[in-house]
Amino acid sequence: MGGRLAGKRIALTGPRRAEELGRLVENMGGTVLLRPAQGTVFLDDEALKEGIRTWLAERPEWAVFTTGMGLEALFTAAEELGAAEDMQQLLEQSKIAARGYKTVNALRKRNLLPAVRDDDGSTDGLVRSWAALGQPLAGQGVMLQLHGDAAPRLVSWLGQEGAQILELLPYRHIAPPEEQLEQLLDDILSGQVDAVTFTSAPQVRFLLEYAARSGRSEALLAALEGPVVAVSVGKMTAQGLIEAGLNRVVAPQEERMGSMMVELAKFYAGSGSGS
Repeated sequence: MGGRLAGKRIALTGPRRAEELGRLVENMGGTVLLRPAQGTVFLDDEALKEGIRTWLAERPEWAVFTTGMGLEALFTAAEELGAAEDMQQLLEQSKIAARGYKTVNALRKRNLLPAVRDDDGSTDGLVRSWAALGQPLAGQGVMLQLHGDAAPRLVSWLGQEGAQILELLPYRHIAPPEEQLEQLLDDILSGQVDAVTFTSAPQVRFLLEYAARSGRSEALLAALEGPVVAVSVGKMTAQGLIEAGLNRVVAPQEERMGSMMVELAKFYAGSGSGS
């Protein structure tokens, strides 16, 4: 893989596994710029436990999981409430919808199989697969586990179908300091970077919101359509960029860090295209 990113300056916006991803970029000949846009993540413990109590009391027909980490956080909180066994039994009796292969794997470890799952790693893909089942949702309860960010299209579709939604948000994201976002935005607008990688939806959201607040949304999108390539670890993360109006986002079929960089190298070699 050596040299496939030679001469390219790649901004990394995520704190998780940044060192590992940085080594990969350098092994491929690129230059790494650490530009964190994730902010801090914390477990909203009391709100989560209250949500779990409501879920176990109301016992909705469906349970929707969007991340494996979120599933584990729910079980950890349930254990602290002495309700993990009740949660497991409820899930064994529920219909389960899952987004992402990591979520499906986390469910399997608990001997749970989804009745419906996405076809491409995105919540849009989950909606497509779910709609194809043709099962009416009107009046049915749906527990929806989110992870730090809302899923407006999924929530909107469930609402249109007449489902009664209970949202559980195990983790919340707080924006990073504005000076960090300013540095990233300035690097993109001034062409100091050739590509910027996003490994989670909040990184995208915080940058887009900061650009909007400072009156530079159009300039940001123009830069990302032009000299600076937006790279996403997967379709879920890319969704925020696409919804903002960006037509070119390089993303791999499989939601993996290594695949993301290989896809970027292919793009530069002229043999790959964004999604």
